[in-house]
This record gives sequence, C-alpha cells and structure tokens, in this order.
Amino acid sequence: MSNLGQQLAQIAAKHKIKLETVVRKTVLDMGAQMVQGSPVDTGRFRSNWQYGANSINADTGASIDKSGSGSIGRITAGIAGWKPGETMWITNSLPYAQRLEAGWSKQAPAGMVRTTIASFEAHFTRAMEEARA
Repeated sequence: MSNLGQQLAQIAAKHKIKLETVVRKTVLDMGAQMVQGSPVDTGRFRSNWQYGANSINADTGASIDKSGSGSIGRITAGIAGWKPGETMWITNSLPYAQRLEAGWSKQAPAGMVRTTIASFEAHFTRAMEEARA
C-alpha cells in the first residue's frame, strides 16, 4: 500500500469510516463536477464522459445530452463495481477534448479536469463528512 493509501486507511480507521465508501463518493463527486463543468453547445461533449476500470475507456458516441445525466449514470455504474486496488479513469475521448481542457471554450476557460483536480481535497473532505454521518 502506498504512503497515501496508508494515511487514508489510518484516517478512516480513526473515524470508523469505510474507506471504500469515501473513495467511491469522492470519485463520483469529481466525475460529476467534470461533467457539469463541461461547456455545452450541442451536448455531445457532455454526453461523452466515460468510466474505465484499470484502463482508459476511449469510447465515444454521437448521443446528445446537455444535462450530462447519461455520463453521470455511466460513471455511477462503473464506480459501483469498483474494487480496491483498481484504478478508476474518468475520460472524454472526443477529438476536441484537449482543446476544451486548454481553455478553448469561454464556458470553461479553466478547463474541467484541472479545476476538478484542484478541488480534490474539498471533495474528499465532504465524502469523509458524509461517511461519518
């Protein structure tokens, strides 16, 4: 187990929290932030966020979903099947995803992934608090 993994396990044990629940909630909230923070024109980009376990899911589709509910549903279903030790990937493989992340859209000039990663601690803290409740 990595040093970070050991630290998280100690925190979880101290607070009598199931760490797997905290991890799932943290990743789900971060995935939802990326989806909801995605710029919306047609809705295709927002509908192409994918979940992958241990590898990137590079699937793309032509579906249109301005709400992002389909993407969040896929992420939720993937996280439900997650097992400790697996790496979770949330990706968008549309050809223009990197441009959007780099600030190409005025709707998301700071990107989606970078801003979500920057808020990791807040997501983790909230998941810990919810797990304690």
